[in-house]
Amino acid sequence: MNLPAVSERVQSLHAQMTLDEKLAQLVGYWVDQGDEVVAPMAGEMVTSTGYEEATAHGIGHLTRVYGTRPVDPVERAQWLWDEQRRLRERSRLGIGAIVHEECLTGLAAWKAATLPTPLAWGAAFDPELTEQVAAAIGRSMHELGIHQGLAPVLDVVTDPRWGRVDECIAEDPYVVGTIGTAYVRGLQSAGVHATLKHFAGYSASQAGRNHAPVHMGRRRLQDVVLPPFEMAVRDGGVRSVMNSYAEIDGVPVASDPELLTALLREEWGFDGTVVADYFAVAFLHALHGVAGDLGEAAALALRAGIDIELPTGDAFVAPLRERLAAHPEEMGDVDRAVLRVLSQKEELGLLDDDLSSPPARVDLDTAEMRELARRAAEESLVLLSNDGMLPLEAPRTLALIGPNADAAEALMGCYSFANHVLAHHPGTPLGFEIPTIAEALRTELPQASIVVERGCDVEDPDPSGIPAAVEAAARADVAVVVVGDRAGLFGRGTVGEGNDVDDLELPGAQRALVEAVVATGTPTVVVVVSGRPYAIGFMLDGPSAAGAVIQAFFPGEEGGPAIARVLSGSAAPSGRLPVSLPRSAGAQPYTYLHPVLGGPTEITSADNTPARPFGFGLAYTTFAREDLEASDAATDGTVVASVRVTNTGERSGTDVVQLYARDVSASVTRPVAQLLAYQRVTLAPGESATVTFDVPATRLAFTGRDGRRIVEPGTVELWVGASCADRETETRIELTGPIHALTADSARVATATIAPLVREPR
Repeated sequence: MNLPAVSERVQSLHAQMTLDEKLAQLVGYWVDQGDEVVAPMAGEMVTSTGYEEATAHGIGHLTRVYGTRPVDPVERAQWLWDEQRRLRERSRLGIGAIVHEECLTGLAAWKAATLPTPLAWGAAFDPELTEQVAAAIGRSMHELGIHQGLAPVLDVVTDPRWGRVDECIAEDPYVVGTIGTAYVRGLQSAGVHATLKHFAGYSASQAGRNHAPVHMGRRRLQDVVLPPFEMAVRDGGVRSVMNSYAEIDGVPVASDPELLTALLREEWGFDGTVVADYFAVAFLHALHGVAGDLGEAAALALRAGIDIELPTGDAFVAPLRERLAAHPEEMGDVDRAVLRVLSQKEELGLLDDDLSSPPARVDLDTAEMRELARRAAEESLVLLSNDGMLPLEAPRTLALIGPNADAAEALMGCYSFANHVLAHHPGTPLGFEIPTIAEALRTELPQASIVVERGCDVEDPDPSGIPAAVEAAARADVAVVVVGDRAGLFGRGTVGEGNDVDDLELPGAQRALVEAVVATGTPTVVVVVSGRPYAIGFMLDGPSAAGAVIQAFFPGEEGGPAIARVLSGSAAPSGRLPVSLPRSAGAQPYTYLHPVLGGPTEITSADNTPARPFGFGLAYTTFAREDLEASDAATDGTVVASVRVTNTGERSGTDVVQLYARDVSASVTRPVAQLLAYQRVTLAPGESATVTFDVPATRLAFTGRDGRRIVEPGTVELWVGASCADRETETRIELTGPIHALTADSARVATATIAPLVREPR
């Protein structure tokens, strides 16, 4: 057995530990877990062990002490500091507990800021902003004594029918990797360990069903699913990883040493801790059926490489203790995990005397946080169509219609505290300001008379409210229809964990509402506020097309003002689609990274062309992308590509410059398009910039026939355009030299430089 390299201090501490003390370090305890279901099968799985009994020998983690029910953060911080002091002073070894919380859209705690959901991070294409957001979240967590955040989610979107799409960043692994790694860096800069979720394959479940089996070959796993995790480990230095619930070709990841040890630790060099997704160890017995009892489940998970059972010790305490009595040879797996946990606690300062005091005052929604929330929301809004009616020109009367027009909860994702927890506590105030779109529009357009009509509910198919909405639209200068999702958990809502769907039509009567309002002839803008992309081609093209359509992926507490500002023109849309906009549910699963025969061809009557392609997004100005030039390169070298971008319109705007490639001929089939690099560029009217990308040839790597990740010599087509489907300016290069196999030192990230802006004569 190979034990991890640890400090003398950790070795000494470990040598003193009894079996009970060791097992206590490998589990969490969910102090506040009650009847609320905020994790899969929580009601069935949660332990009944009392807190005093569970912590008699210390404890590894405290589970969501701020994030399970609405608790005042100052009062809870006092409890936590007292509890950490008790663990240090009254347990034999004096080891404090790691406190972990959810932090996907901001700290999931009462009164904390709620920021845009990860799909919005992807739509912004702005890793630098994501890093700033994560750093601010991390500082608020650190202030409250929280050590570990259960974010980011690095699952690559495969099927929008899956309910957890709103937690994901994009369908492109490079976008997921660069933005996810930026989040890791930001959070960890504040002293809070990030946790990669969900390693690996979770989002590729059969038919988009949560926890469903994954059927995937090694090549797709290595080329699409794993690269974001590798980037966050090697380049981001992430300190924690969480296993996926998935079973890949019959092997549950929680029991797979090839992924959790051979790949993650031995090949990639990860030296942090692996935590179990909630109840995942017990699921090896209860759901997957690969373990005869909880003791065997614990042994399988430890042998695979899971160090810590969360949220409680259902398998790693009593069942594992009993198992070890009969299988003492498995004690080495326990010791290895304990040493890793103790090393993490040493790194976090939990083996030292804590002389700090709890905060006397806490502001979890600071002015800085709100400014970051505003920027993130504005950058994420994607303009899908516009016949010229946006930005609005000071309407005298405006009909604001739809179930999401005046609903704050519609702006927040599934893992926001409001939708995750407060839904179980009706009547409890949110604890922070989140203007609805209606409230924000009244502020943004004070001269306009705004009439609000729901028209229908999000889920209810009842169309009885549509006539009133139609009447309001007919009397107005402009109609703004706000439709989409309501995030929730396990059947509560239309999107979110456990809320998978078998079609991609707007829920309830919302399509009928949009079509009825458009039919009035009143100029109509549709705003889709959702956690997944829907099949909304009907409102983009054809007889039911609206004048303009904006896609907002749960934009958070400043989402209402951001949408209002974009509608009025105070802000300009600059988001791009991080996922293809689906034609229909029947076209799923779909990815723009398909080979020739994965898209529309003359040999099939089924057309899966998306309604809008990956990378698409309009602005309130126009851009010309010209003169793409690129150098040939060795297979282990760097491709240098430059393109000139000009703002050819009358307003300032931001373009997301996207460099795509296609490997013309390879030893295995390759995608018809692959994003190599991207960069946001803001230009005034008439201004130009030359964007130069240094792209490591390894960005074109793929898994060869022998299972190795390689770069092959050959011809590569390059282009820049407004989306993956737009070849506005293009060229070809040659990769030369022998086949190059990737190593640990291989570069994974392209860099960009922007030449000084030049104003063109008008």
